[in-house]
Amino acid sequence: MANYQTPRGTQDILPSQSRKWLQIETLIRSVCDVYGYEEIRTPMFEDTKVFKRENDSSDMVNKEMYTFSVHGEDSMTLRPEGTAGIIRSFVQHKMYGNADLPVKLYYMGEMFRYERPQKGRYRQFNQFGIENIGVKSPMIDAEIIALGYSIVKGLGLQSVKVLINTLGDEQSRSTYREVLKDHFKDHLPELCEDCKRRYEINPLRLLDCKVDHDLECMKTAPSLEQSLNEESKEYFRQVLGALDALEIPYEIDARLVRGLDYYTHTVFEVVSTHPESGTQATVFGGGRYDNLVEYFGGPQMSGVGFGMGLERLLILAEAEQVPLEERPALDAYVMALGNVGSKPLELATEIRAAGYRCEFNAVPRSLKAQFKSVDRFRTKVAVIVGETELQQGMVNIKDIKNQTQITVPFEQVIDTLDRILGGEE
Repeated sequence: MANYQTPRGTQDILPSQSRKWLQIETLIRSVCDVYGYEEIRTPMFEDTKVFKRENDSSDMVNKEMYTFSVHGEDSMTLRPEGTAGIIRSFVQHKMYGNADLPVKLYYMGEMFRYERPQKGRYRQFNQFGIENIGVKSPMIDAEIIALGYSIVKGLGLQSVKVLINTLGDEQSRSTYREVLKDHFKDHLPELCEDCKRRYEINPLRLLDCKVDHDLECMKTAPSLEQSLNEESKEYFRQVLGALDALEIPYEIDARLVRGLDYYTHTVFEVVSTHPESGTQATVFGGGRYDNLVEYFGGPQMSGVGFGMGLERLLILAEAEQVPLEERPALDAYVMALGNVGSKPLELATEIRAAGYRCEFNAVPRSLKAQFKSVDRFRTKVAVIVGETELQQGMVNIKDIKNQTQITVPFEQVIDTLDRILGGEE
C-alpha cells in the first residue's frame, strides 16, 4: 500500500495553521496599503539567466537553485528569491516610465532553494518582499526598514533588533575589494573552497562565510569603513539620521554584507534576539541596488528592497507566545430532529447569505451528539428544527451564552439572529 509523504524540505499547511498564515498576510497587506505599495505577481520560474548573472559568487546562485530544461527549451529556474523577477518585470513592462517615481511594489509567494532542511528553513518556502524602484534616497532606505519593522511590531514580536551597514558606492567597493584581496592573498590555503572562488569573483563575500568566520585572518580583515569615500559616508549618515528620527533602534554591523552580490550602499537585517531563534534568527533583510535595472535592459535606476520569510515569522511568534488567531467561533448551528428533509440546509444557506458563519447537521444524530458539535464549534446560537416545528413553519432558536430559547417563524430567523448576535458586541 502506498505511503506518500511530503517531499523533503516541504510542508503541508493544514487548516489548524492556515488561519495564522492568513492573519500575518492580512497584516502585511494592510501595512503595504498605508505605505502605498501595490502587489505584483510574477511567474514561479524564469529564464535561468534572470537569477544566474555574470560573476555572481552567492551560494544561492551557485549551489541552491532548482534548474531544469523541458523538451529542449531554454534553461529555466524556480525562483529562489523575489527581486530579480520583479526587476525583470519592471523593465519588460517599462514601468520606469511611470511619471510618479518611485514605483512601489510588494510580493508574496513561494520561493525554492535546494539546501539542507532545518527548523525555519525549507526547500519550498514563503516570502514577502518589497521593492522601491526609481529614486535613490537615504530617506527611502529608512522608510522601507520602517515598513518591515512596523510589520514585525504589529505582529507583536518584541525580541528583535536592526543590524545595518553600508557597502558604499561602486568606487568605494572597488577600493575595498583590492584591500581585501591584498589582506587575504597570503591566507588562501587556509580558506574553504567556496572562499577561494569568492576571492576571485567578489572578495566582499568572504566576510559572509559561515565556514571560515572564526579564522584569525577573518577577524583581522580591514573594515569597509576605511575605504568609503565621503559621498558614501554622507549617504549612510543620512540613513542613520532618519532611523534616529523614527526612533528605530539599530546596531552598525561592519561585517554585514548580505548574501547576494547586487547590493550597494545600505544593507540591513532585522534579527531575533529570542533564545529560541537559534541559527535562523533573521526576520527580514535586504538593501539598495544600483545596477539591476540597467542589467535587465532598463535605464540607470536605483532600487531598494527586502525579503521576509513567513515561516520564520510564525516560528518566532510561537517562541514569543504571540497569540495568533484560532478558528473563529461559529455564529449558528442548525440542528435537525427527526425527518426534516432539506430544511436544515435551506436554513443554513439563508443564514450564510446574511453573513453569519453557520454549519448544519447533515446526518441522523441524537440531540446530545449535536450539542457536542455546538460546543466544539464554540457556537453562539443553536437553530433547532424538528418535525413538529417544520409542519408549523416554526424554529427554535437558543442563545447558548444566556441559555435562553424562543420559537419564531422561519421568516424571522435572520432578524432574530441579528438581534441576538448584534446585541453581544
